[in-house]
Amino acid sequence: MLTRVYNIKKQGQVWKACGDPKAKPSYLIDKNLESAVKFIVRKFPAVETRNNNQQLAQLQKEKSEILKNLALYYFTFVDVMEFKDHVCELLNTIDACQVFFDITVNFDLTKNYLDLVVTYTNLMMLLSRIEERKAIIGLYNYAHEMTHGSSDREYPRLGQMIVDYENPLKKMMEEFVPHGKSLSDALLSLQMVYPRRNLSADQWRNAQLLSLISAPSTMLNPAQSDTMPCEYLSLDAMEKWIVFGFILCHGVLNSDQAALSLWKLALQSSTCLCLFRDEVFHIHKAAEDLFINIRGYNKRVNDIKECKEQALSHAGLMHRERRKFLRSALKELATVLSDQPGLLGPKALFVFMALSFARDEIIWLLRHNLSVCPEDESIIMSSFVNTMTSLGVKQVEDGDVFDFRGMRLDWFRLQAYTSVSKASLGIADHRELGKMMNTIIFHTKMVDSLVEMLVETSDLSIFCFYSRAFEKMFQQCLELPSQSRHSISFPLLCTHFMSCTHELCPEERHHIGDRSLSLCNMFLDEMAKQARNLITDICTEQCTLSDQLLPKHCAKTISQAVNKKSKKQTGKKGEPEREKPGVESMRKNRLLVTNLDKLHTALSELCFSINYVPNMVIWEHTFTPREYLTSHLEIRFTKHHTFSLYYRYLETLLRQVSNGHIAYFPAMKAFVNLPTENELTFNAEEYSDISEMRSLSELLGPYGMKFLSESLMWHISSQVAELKKLVVDNVEVLTQMRTSFDKPGEMAALFKKLSSVDSVLKRMTIIGVILSFRSLAQEALRDVLSCHIPFLVSSVEDFKDHIPRETDMKVAMNVYELSSAAGLPCEIDPALVVALSSQKSENISPEEEYKIACLLMVFVAVSMPTLASNVMSQYSPAIEGHCNNIHCLAKAVNQIAAALFTIHKGSIEDRLKEFLALASSSLLKIGQETDKTTTRNRESVYLLLDMIVQESPFLTMDLLESCFPYVLLRNAYHAVYKQSVPSST
Repeated sequence: MLTRVYNIKKQGQVWKACGDPKAKPSYLIDKNLESAVKFIVRKFPAVETRNNNQQLAQLQKEKSEILKNLALYYFTFVDVMEFKDHVCELLNTIDACQVFFDITVNFDLTKNYLDLVVTYTNLMMLLSRIEERKAIIGLYNYAHEMTHGSSDREYPRLGQMIVDYENPLKKMMEEFVPHGKSLSDALLSLQMVYPRRNLSADQWRNAQLLSLISAPSTMLNPAQSDTMPCEYLSLDAMEKWIVFGFILCHGVLNSDQAALSLWKLALQSSTCLCLFRDEVFHIHKAAEDLFINIRGYNKRVNDIKECKEQALSHAGLMHRERRKFLRSALKELATVLSDQPGLLGPKALFVFMALSFARDEIIWLLRHNLSVCPEDESIIMSSFVNTMTSLGVKQVEDGDVFDFRGMRLDWFRLQAYTSVSKASLGIADHRELGKMMNTIIFHTKMVDSLVEMLVETSDLSIFCFYSRAFEKMFQQCLELPSQSRHSISFPLLCTHFMSCTHELCPEERHHIGDRSLSLCNMFLDEMAKQARNLITDICTEQCTLSDQLLPKHCAKTISQAVNKKSKKQTGKKGEPEREKPGVESMRKNRLLVTNLDKLHTALSELCFSINYVPNMVIWEHTFTPREYLTSHLEIRFTKHHTFSLYYRYLETLLRQVSNGHIAYFPAMKAFVNLPTENELTFNAEEYSDISEMRSLSELLGPYGMKFLSESLMWHISSQVAELKKLVVDNVEVLTQMRTSFDKPGEMAALFKKLSSVDSVLKRMTIIGVILSFRSLAQEALRDVLSCHIPFLVSSVEDFKDHIPRETDMKVAMNVYELSSAAGLPCEIDPALVVALSSQKSENISPEEEYKIACLLMVFVAVSMPTLASNVMSQYSPAIEGHCNNIHCLAKAVNQIAAALFTIHKGSIEDRLKEFLALASSSLLKIGQETDKTTTRNRESVYLLLDMIVQESPFLTMDLLESCFPYVLLRNAYHAVYKQSVPSST
């Protein structure tokens, strides 16, 4: 009943458990029914259908659907009413029989009686918290009235119950007046049990509670008590009995000092109690509101206020100290029992006491929602799990199965028979019999009901309903290396979740089962990721140490060692003082911990947690923690290995490109080995073919490809840095050439003064090669993403293509970043902008940086004519490029200009126009040269101007024709195509 009412309260359908707000009945939010619902709630519980046809007209249309869909809700409320009737009848019978209650004697009878009272109270309070209860019941009844011509037969009583229990505790205080004697007797029997359980940590410590080694001589003696079941009775349950019980029979608080002491002690321990799952009851405010209106209760109201202050100021500290004690006590208990499992038999009571104590403190902390110290939570939960694991022993070695449930049920019946006033054998007069039977019952449970005992004392399924807090605790535990060994407690606790389901509410099983599976999977996955990252970091540290053994480092280290040794004092005979071999590796101070030490410690702690259990079963699913780590390591090392294949390849590629052994063929979209005397050790095409790049994209994914792109940009930025140095060396000449491009004689004289012309073109070509490689990678990534998520890629592309040119650059760069991540080409490469932005020098002003960027473009433009003299500069129509890769200059010029002038907030279009004017003017001069060596591949170089314009989103063919006659381009294409066709003999 609690489960079903709880689910309605959470606005979920009964058959869709755990309160999904989206599953709220549509009739309660339907605008067409809004006026009808308001009318029904206002008139509730009265039924008026005749004079309000206008307001209820829409209801008439929906009546059959309302009856169908609200029936489960309505009859749940009817079931609550019937349950209430049965409880009232049972309580009257108990009073009539003058039943004797004492938790230390007839434990089962007293416990079940108090549980019944609290469950009944919680149910009625939960019912009163359902905001839509009147609307649901009223809607159903009106629909019933319209369909059958009369109200439902249960409606009058049900409607009156809803009205009566608007303030449930106030109503129940009146209702329990005749039951006060029985209830107060049962509660007063806790006066020896509850204070003994509610001790401070210091008192526990002084009594050496839960310690098996404090008295070695009695270690093998069975743990005994006159009140065995009371020793592991939940403190949380007792506090609910006391608080709710004495509110219902409040009169005894004024007449019995023992009752008042019990009540005040409970009020000082907590500020709230659990009604059901995550529904809580704030004790002091509710009690004060109830008592303040009762004449003569001023003292009780003052008591409540004093207890509230005590709880707020001291309860948190008291429970924190208890947790500290339990951490060490549970660790000791688990260690001893793991080493000596034979002690489980005689000391089983200690185990269940420890579990119950720990569970109470965990639930108290969760319920009060305090700032959780991860050390408090994770260690106590880990010790809790360790102690539970210690009980994982065979009950019976020979396979026999014992079942004492019948015997325990008979003892329960006997308790009931002997507890009534007219019994021939009254258990009140034979207390020793009751205590002996309670002890026997405990031992029978040790034989056939260990699992049930574990659930009773250690169930933490309540975390299922505090998912956010549970996840936050896990993250705190995982982030602290000293606590990470306890992280396995969290997925293990997910095995508890199914115990909060009930066979009479099967609709919850799937929802709670799915929640337990998803949380467990998430916890294990995060643990594996953390371990994987630690292993990767350790590998990085080891690589760093390995690099220190390289000759360049070793020479310096040896030199330092020799100098240090030569300065040492000599011995008596004038010889240097000798040191033992390996002394340099000795740890000078144990307090000094290296980063590698920390990583190894963190990894060992986390691996301990991952290997704590071989597997765990949740809702018929088996989880193996080690497989999570294995899977992540396989993926990481596969990706790392592949990325490192490609990174080494890139280094070799750039070196061989510089040597003229490899060329990028645009027609094939691949890098290809060129014929050489010595055959290369690897095939460039094997790694750079577009199909291979798609495979790489599939393997690395968007994040891996982004990392690869960043590595490529690092190479480009290093080239640009060198180019800037060459510009600085030629800054005066370049400044004059920038303004003298229309003076051929002066330009020729200035050009002769330039230094490192070949180096500038070579570095720009390498930049173009890298950008071509990245273009292949981006195209492959786009193809892969288009295959898997085509709508996303097309949406990003459409969004990018419709950005106005005048858009704020910051906004535009955000769009470009998104586009680049999807593999789409951009006017301005965001990764290149980021890479080049990091080069800003503190010693150079922004104006000077901008000038250097402008002069770099000038340097490239005026240097282009020298390419015509290179034999390898011939254009090949078959590959749509040049064998020395100068066709890659088109990408380099456009991308470098776009990035640099974005960083320096200049006009990209203006600077590229300037570049085109300078380049055109310079190339036109070689048309006047008569030296055939200088003009060997003049036409092939002319084509670079067309490639640059075709590649650029900022330049147009009209602009090119205004600088460079189109007829020259046409003739150049004709010439290179003619050269490529072999002459017929």
